[in-house]
Amino acid sequence: LLVSKDLGKHLLEVEDLLQKHGLLEADISAQTERVQALNAAALEFSELQGYQPCDPQIICNRVSHVQTCLEELEELAAKRRKELEDSRQLWTFFQEMEEAEAWIREKEKILAAKSCGRDLSSVLTLTNKHKTMLGELGNRRALLHQTMKKGEKILAKKSFSSVGIQEKMREVCLRWKKLEEITGLHQQRLEDASNFFQFSAETDDLVAWLQDIYRIVSSDDFGHDDYSSQALLRKHRTVVDEVEKHRAAVLALRKQLALLAPEHRQGVDIQIRVVEVEQLYGEVAEVAVLRTQWLQDALAVYRMFSEVHACEVWLDEKEQWLEKMEVPEELDEVEVVQHRFESLDQEMNSVMGRILDVNQVVQQLVDGGHPSSDEVRSCQDHLNGRWNRVVELVESKKSQLSSVLKIQNFLLEC
Repeated sequence: LLVSKDLGKHLLEVEDLLQKHGLLEADISAQTERVQALNAAALEFSELQGYQPCDPQIICNRVSHVQTCLEELEELAAKRRKELEDSRQLWTFFQEMEEAEAWIREKEKILAAKSCGRDLSSVLTLTNKHKTMLGELGNRRALLHQTMKKGEKILAKKSFSSVGIQEKMREVCLRWKKLEEITGLHQQRLEDASNFFQFSAETDDLVAWLQDIYRIVSSDDFGHDDYSSQALLRKHRTVVDEVEKHRAAVLALRKQLALLAPEHRQGVDIQIRVVEVEQLYGEVAEVAVLRTQWLQDALAVYRMFSEVHACEVWLDEKEQWLEKMEVPEELDEVEVVQHRFESLDQEMNSVMGRILDVNQVVQQLVDGGHPSSDEVRSCQDHLNGRWNRVVELVESKKSQLSSVLKIQNFLLEC
């Protein structure tokens, strides 16, 4: 049993042989105590005085022979245990290498799928899984390094043929190196996909924002009076500032596109998408400028209407006064009326300046092609007509006063 060359053909068989060898060692240990007791009893016969049933030398030789056989048996047991333990180390090494190869094959199958997700969410999920696998890779690398050290120790003992061990170590090392390369490539693909989907998501957000802003800046609500138009213009200027702030983001799209991986940046769809964003931004900026002008024109119109209304209120008041006024015949009353006309002249100079401003605003609106040009022009004509009417009335009343004054002065001289 102890000189057997059967050292097992796999780890389980070696473990079984070691278990059996342990039983054999226990048996030898038990027999050792028995042999020692028998030898001690036999040596007592070699020391007898007088009658000796056997030659003492024969007894000593026999005891020595048995002890030598026992020692040889113990040496064989120790040698076989060492051989079996070395065999266990060898087959443990091969089993650990096989487990490493199986793990490598499993990860190769996963990485061979080359799935990088269909959107940003799935890419992030796959990236988290890949990070977990990188942690497993690190742990497995440490285990493989320990197994390789075991292999080197086995080679150093030269107990077994080095060909199979070296071949296995070389094969696993090559597969491991390839796995790390594939893992690196997959990580790069995930990063490229993440950058692409992140770029796409940011582009989509930018498009959605521009579409919302386009609906705002293309609104046909310009207010219904001076106050509401001013409020809309203030809001619109805030929108214009936001549009201007997004200009840099739109201009940066092509630079960001150039940084993407070739398989992503060369896609027709993404290139068309970038062009669409640039065109949409151009339209938004253009319409925003137009709306600024339209709101300013609307504000000018409402302010003009407000000014016209104020002027017409004054004209109504003066027109009614002039139409009802009768030129007095008494000199002292004529002088009072004359003083009132002097004050009226000052008021008329002020109102005339306001009417001239209204005419200037109207001309600017008409020249600018304002959609309410006809209405504005009609309002202007009406105001100017009312003004001319009042001027005529004033001139008529002044003429009458002048005639009365001439008559009164003539009478005084007479």
